[in-house]
Amino acid sequence: MLIKLLRAYLRPYKKPIALLVVFQLLQTCATLYLPTLNADIIDNGVVQGDTSYILQYGGVMVVVSVAQVICNIGAVYIGARTASALGRDVRASIFDRVQSFSSREVGRFGAPSLITRTTNDVQQVQMLTLMTFTLMVSAPIMCVGGIIMALGQDVPLSAVLLAVVPVLGIAVSLIVKRMRPLFRTMQVRLDTVNRVLREQITGNRVIRAFVRDDYEEKRFRGANTELTDVALSTGRLMALMFPTVMTVVNVSSIAVVWFGAHRIDSGGMQIGALTAFLSYLMQIVMSVMMATFMFMMVPRAEVCAERIQEVLETDSSVVPPVDPVRELRAHGHLEVRGANFRYPGAEASVLRSVDLVARPGETTAIIGSTGSGKSTLLGLVPRLFDVTDGQVLVDGTDVRTLDPVLLAKTVSLVPQKPYLFSGTVATNLRYGNPDATDEELWHALEVAQAKEFVEGLEHGLDAPIAQGGTNVSGGQRQRLSIARTLVQQPEIYLFDDSFSALDYATDAALRAALLRETAAATVVIVAQRVSTIRDADRILVLDEGRVVGSGSHHELMDGNETYREIVLSQLTEAEAA
Repeated sequence: MLIKLLRAYLRPYKKPIALLVVFQLLQTCATLYLPTLNADIIDNGVVQGDTSYILQYGGVMVVVSVAQVICNIGAVYIGARTASALGRDVRASIFDRVQSFSSREVGRFGAPSLITRTTNDVQQVQMLTLMTFTLMVSAPIMCVGGIIMALGQDVPLSAVLLAVVPVLGIAVSLIVKRMRPLFRTMQVRLDTVNRVLREQITGNRVIRAFVRDDYEEKRFRGANTELTDVALSTGRLMALMFPTVMTVVNVSSIAVVWFGAHRIDSGGMQIGALTAFLSYLMQIVMSVMMATFMFMMVPRAEVCAERIQEVLETDSSVVPPVDPVRELRAHGHLEVRGANFRYPGAEASVLRSVDLVARPGETTAIIGSTGSGKSTLLGLVPRLFDVTDGQVLVDGTDVRTLDPVLLAKTVSLVPQKPYLFSGTVATNLRYGNPDATDEELWHALEVAQAKEFVEGLEHGLDAPIAQGGTNVSGGQRQRLSIARTLVQQPEIYLFDDSFSALDYATDAALRAALLRETAAATVVIVAQRVSTIRDADRILVLDEGRVVGSGSHHELMDGNETYREIVLSQLTEAEAA
């Protein structure tokens, strides 16, 4: 999976990679040539006392060293740029894919896991790529070249290499094999830590209200300890690897010096050749150590690549149309025909054969007990998810065939849990209409009964909004979300229990202002309060995903027991009448 990911995202950078390989080849050849030059200077210059020879070949060594440095700098520069570009492209691809997901796919992965995959997992793959370009490309050249050059210095002494290289390879492979499952567990537990931390930050008020600080501290400590335990296990294996490699290196160096001294004593080898052989041995071992360092990173990067590919290869259940409809003839007519919806793996459908017609200039309300499918029904219209059976039509056209941009302009949803983005009041209000003027923003705020509190803020429209709108109250968030929808001026307004945090007076004033503002538009309201929807032109009653009643307030009070029970649970008989 790692190779597949790298092959796909490094394909546009073939030329820089080819240039990098050339630089690495040149600098490795220069590195391998230096010990031979050093041996010649010792044997033919130092031993013979020939100063001119030392100066001549010393100058050659300087030139080779400068070339080595230049090539190394070029290789590292190109490698760093290419690895950074890879990370940028993969993060962009994950972001684009996640943006195409419906609520179903986002719920399947979970927000903490998606964040970890976009940040930490990509960083691990990017780091491996950088290390590959800077170390791994030169390591095999160094190893093979070192062996060849060592053989050129003394063939009998090279027998030591036959024992060193296999021992190093076996030791490293055994350690790496044990590390791979640990790295997979580490990434999963990192997801858990992110999830727990995210819950505790967003749910801070609830934790304080119920005095559950100690419980949450223990929960985080547990998740953190599990991650630490896995990290310690991998750390122990990493700590074992380098001493193992260095032990083999030191033993082999002793063997080379021992046998080399005997070779020099017998006249079969010169001192410079022994020095060069030791240098080549160290270069071979260093190349193995570089490969070892890479192998330590590969298991974790493989796991991260698998998690990234899992996101990239997941198709959204909401598929964009191949030949989208880009223009609608009618304006604001909404119809739901025989809609069924079932979540993957669920035993029963959330919605069953639901029919709904909402016309321009009318207000259609949906009411029902908790879990009856009200929010799910509303989510089908802007395609937060698609029906498993049936149709959702906007102006007579199935929403699955509409251009997503056109659908977003035609339909606007105020969700049950309003969300504001970090920025200012103005940037949030202009989210659906970037070209809106300040006058239009103030008008929307006035209709949404939010003008007074925004005027009271220190900077008005430029007042800062924290992520999620946590620096304003729940009622203020709802009113700003409603104002944001009004600025967009869609043809179909969907309000998913968007008045629940408002007091009755503000609720009544807002609905009266909305009635004037949306007189020509189609309005669909989901609400729990009977007072919010009793004046609607048509009320749809849902019970366990089925439509059990439809009509005006008075018609349903007279002929629908489910609706009557809901009303009388909130109002007296006289108030209901």
